[in-house]
Amino acid sequence: MKLATFRQPDSDAAYPGDTFAAVITSVHPDDPEVAVRAVALPGCRDVGEHLTSTPQEQKERVEQALRAAKEDHSLLLDTTQLVYDTLIPFPTKVICVGLNYTDHIAETGQERPEHPTLFAKFAQSLTGALDPIEVPEEDHRVDYEGELCIVIGEPGRRIAVEDARAHIAGFAVADDVSMRGFQGRTSEWLQGKVWEASTPVGPWLVTPDELSKGARILTHVNGEVRQESHVADVVFSPEQLVAYASQLITLNPGDLILTGTPAGVALARKDEEGRRPWLRAGDVVEVEITGLGRQRNELC
Repeated sequence: MKLATFRQPDSDAAYPGDTFAAVITSVHPDDPEVAVRAVALPGCRDVGEHLTSTPQEQKERVEQALRAAKEDHSLLLDTTQLVYDTLIPFPTKVICVGLNYTDHIAETGQERPEHPTLFAKFAQSLTGALDPIEVPEEDHRVDYEGELCIVIGEPGRRIAVEDARAHIAGFAVADDVSMRGFQGRTSEWLQGKVWEASTPVGPWLVTPDELSKGARILTHVNGEVRQESHVADVVFSPEQLVAYASQLITLNPGDLILTGTPAGVALARKDEEGRRPWLRAGDVVEVEITGLGRQRNELC
């Protein structure tokens, strides 16, 4: 199952809550990373709010929406006429993982970590899967980092690895856009990671049963492949990350865990003149994961 958060038509994106959650009912036959039809979930403003309901309430809400659309085809929405909003706009936590893909560890010259490297973002750092991303006047060293994002469904503390799968509502595409100038000012990464509206998550939450073990993650910049890997090529699996993070703090429905990025980031690339390909205004970044959809964000 695929779930998304859309903006209400003609609403002002500056006002949170002018949104609705929906279940995706079909994707494009020639491009399965693009949705074409959806049905709104009744009385639910976003996917995060949907996840705060009990599993039975969630099931009934989806079934009610699909049943109503089957009887009244006008309830089937054309997603090409809708605008995606932030998938989970108000998570209580956004936990991020650094140095998790084996090829990215190699390109940065780091040692394979014994424990997950964690840092945090704020809810205001999040944005929609198709929204523009600003190149801040304070830092031109803007980098892309395509990632698999875990979305928590069932709350829990000190979750065992073998039980972690039951606490995952689904997965989504994310781009941990980083302001490398600020990130490199100190040994702590936070100030390069929390810029407002810089981290797209979505377009969809996809339930765990639909994530292929062989799913690929791809990042394109202006049509050029910059990152290409498999989501399984990691040191710490999603289940291990959920278990580890839950030792520190209770994970709540809608909490996000960004699981790290593969090799190919701008920080690790240089041209013949020694310049790194930082993102600039007008650049277009696309991140996709097999079966989870595709983001497209233009830098401005």
